[in-house]
Amino acid sequence: MKVLVVGSGGREHALCWALAASPLTDALYCAPGNAGIADTATCVDIKPTDITGIVAFATENAIDLVVVGPEDPLVAGLVDALEAAGVKAFGPTAEAARLEGSKGYMKDLCAEAGIPTAAYRRFGAGEGEAARAYARELGAPVVVKADGLAGGKGVVVCATADEAERAIDSALGRDAFGEAGREIVVEEHLDGEEASVLALVDGRNVLMMPGAQDHKRAYDGETGPNTGGMGAYSPAPVLTPAREQRVRETILQPAVDAMRARGTPFRGVLYAGLMLTRDGPRLLEFNVRFGDPECQVLMMRLMSDLLPALVASCDGVLDSVDLRWRTETAICVVMAARGYPGKYAKGEVISGLDLAERSGDVKVFHAGTARDDAGNVVSAGGRVLGVTALGNAVDEAHSRAYAALSRIEWPGGFYRRDIGWRALQRDTIPTED
Repeated sequence: MKVLVVGSGGREHALCWALAASPLTDALYCAPGNAGIADTATCVDIKPTDITGIVAFATENAIDLVVVGPEDPLVAGLVDALEAAGVKAFGPTAEAARLEGSKGYMKDLCAEAGIPTAAYRRFGAGEGEAARAYARELGAPVVVKADGLAGGKGVVVCATADEAERAIDSALGRDAFGEAGREIVVEEHLDGEEASVLALVDGRNVLMMPGAQDHKRAYDGETGPNTGGMGAYSPAPVLTPAREQRVRETILQPAVDAMRARGTPFRGVLYAGLMLTRDGPRLLEFNVRFGDPECQVLMMRLMSDLLPALVASCDGVLDSVDLRWRTETAICVVMAARGYPGKYAKGEVISGLDLAERSGDVKVFHAGTARDDAGNVVSAGGRVLGVTALGNAVDEAHSRAYAALSRIEWPGGFYRRDIGWRALQRDTIPTED
């Protein structure tokens, strides 16, 4: 098969790496890719949101399957356009992608399907006073979310009523989130431990993948600003088999059934961001694609051929597919440019990558890299590398990942030194009634 992966980050490098290992893959392309992906796939200079360009490339090159990585082209209708052109595409249609593209839409679906989530209300332009009143009714802390895609910056956890009012005024009155914040969701703050469960979906069937946990804060000790993710690990000990089954029965399957009942069946990856409360798992958000860096640890643990599973998702036959996973733990530590998630430099030379991978249990996934005129790998983004390691236990995977990081020479980079701390130092696990 000829396969095209859309995207340029660590998630897409992990997907290309897994797809390149499939005996069914005859040719592998990535649009636009990065310096690491270029070692595995043929990179083509087309932006993920250039729907016309991607459709033209896929049709002209007789691509058999397009795998869409990022959320923006999914929400914009790339899968719809590819299918209209007769090209098989892995990912949800634009209507189904509203599960991530509109937080209000997602919350309404939860209410309709009885999916456990935080209490909420939606507010639009001119409804600032009503939003402030609802925030006061909920009581601090309270969460204010931009309805649309905001690059991971559309959620404000407000510790006080004054903070909530400022966040609401900033979104509805001063366009803090731009078009994404024309409507907002004000919701109850949930207490517990966060975790993620991803599943392949074919419109009806749910094929769950192992649980994972990521680290959003930039610095050690869960401090600093929120980021796109500074590291992840899988499996997550807090996601016991009983909890995973409960997630399937109360969150994933009801959402898939509700989408089918609406006439907008969901196909692709459904990512459930969870809060594990004392009353059981509750949904924080749905994403409609592989997480990043969750994808890196999942692909590192995957033993089965990924390609047939993606095709089965497109064809509605996931019930005939099973995936096998390594029992080892995988940890991914993100190496980012200093200043991220704020301003940061680009074009800095990175060396030592071959040394970092000298162990067969380590893979360096590129996220924001390019090559300069001299052929050097250089930084080209905020999150730049995802150093991912396998180990028989959490501590072994942790040690291997950080030993590999010590071999990378990039003075302008930084990384957290406590990725996986929850698994390394489990203290309390929320109980369930």
